[in-house]
Amino acid sequence: MTADGNSSREENARKRILCPLDPKHTVYEDRLAKHLKKCNSREKPKPDFFIQDINAGLKDETEIPDQLVPISSLSEEQLENLIKKLRKASEGLNCTLKDQIMSHPALHDALNDPKNGDSAAKHLKQQASILGNIENLKLLGPRRCFVEFGAGKGKLSHWVDIALKDAEKVHFILVEKVTTRFKVDGKHRKKNSVFERLQIDIQHLCLNKIPLLSKEKLPIVGIGKHLCGVATDLALRCLVETYAASCEERNEEPLAKRIKNDKTEKEINTLAKEGNEKNIPEKWTPVAGIVIALCCHHRCDWRHYVGKEYFRALGLGAVDFHYFQRMSSWATCGMRKTTLEASNSSTKRRDKQNDGSEEHDDGGCRITDDSPESLPGFLTVEEKKKIGHLCKLLIDQGRIKYLQQKGFSPALQYYTDPLVSLENVLLTALPNHSSSPETSA
Repeated sequence: MTADGNSSREENARKRILCPLDPKHTVYEDRLAKHLKKCNSREKPKPDFFIQDINAGLKDETEIPDQLVPISSLSEEQLENLIKKLRKASEGLNCTLKDQIMSHPALHDALNDPKNGDSAAKHLKQQASILGNIENLKLLGPRRCFVEFGAGKGKLSHWVDIALKDAEKVHFILVEKVTTRFKVDGKHRKKNSVFERLQIDIQHLCLNKIPLLSKEKLPIVGIGKHLCGVATDLALRCLVETYAASCEERNEEPLAKRIKNDKTEKEINTLAKEGNEKNIPEKWTPVAGIVIALCCHHRCDWRHYVGKEYFRALGLGAVDFHYFQRMSSWATCGMRKTTLEASNSSTKRRDKQNDGSEEHDDGGCRITDDSPESLPGFLTVEEKKKIGHLCKLLIDQGRIKYLQQKGFSPALQYYTDPLVSLENVLLTALPNHSSSPETSA
């Protein structure tokens, strides 16, 4: 027997076991201790900007029963009572939002690329409209930091960067809790813009602890495309409660304001002629604005929801929220079933290629026990769709009230055609002192 033969037999005799940190891979049992020290799934030291549950909101353990029956198990009377509650709570709300479908020249060539498939074209139209709305709110300018929540591949920040061209001191922070393939971050090599990607759940993100923000003191613009359910509430609290409130407590004067105060009259006149001075806020605020495309209300969570106070004022609680949240999926499920087959092949292909949250176009709805097909038959599909939209509107109205209480002027508007995306509502907010155009909720 050769030495090589003995070595091979010993290798085959060694036992492989599942890695205790991640059962998706195996390791030699006699090398386990060494492997655990370098396994990619080991718990890594938390960065300074990780603070457990800082944006989670207060936990109301007593308010939600452990076991709530699904909507499909409710009696007709119970369901009717829920719908009555919903309609009463929604009285006076404007159910028809303003159309604010826009575009931006930065995406002109991409939008007209003949190689675009149906899915790519739809995403580009949404990105163009979001970018157009950012510009319309006078948020597209130099000396600020764009924080993209649920960034996925980072395409929204990519287009903001393209639109800003050579604007001075523009920073991007891309927040995504999962590892994302096919990121576009690496394409940016401009000297005036800096990209930083943070792999963290928004629930634990403390913006004040990010070195870039603590050093530069740039005003923030919070952006997001299809920010799923609970992530929207976490992002809003992260911006206007955790970050803005703490900055104001410290009375920090940011770089943008210092630059303006230090400028000579000649410099200011020069900037005004170039059209850039309007983008330096007269009165600084830590958060210059918020532009978020909403998505997946059925994935909201009462604990994290920022509109609890609004719900309670209407005589509603955690159980009502739970059922309204589930019923919100009716707004998109009914229509998706008729269009699913046509887009099924492209959706499967897209799912194989993408992991980012930016691909959540139509709420990610599936036929479940809360979908129209499994509910009592006393409501038509059209009625269920209207009820679903009403649930979404009520949940969003809680977010509007929250932002108003925090000193912002918020608005809801349609930013794209429902044929492009069924999730077509954009939430925007500006600080009350802003001179930008006002829109109503």
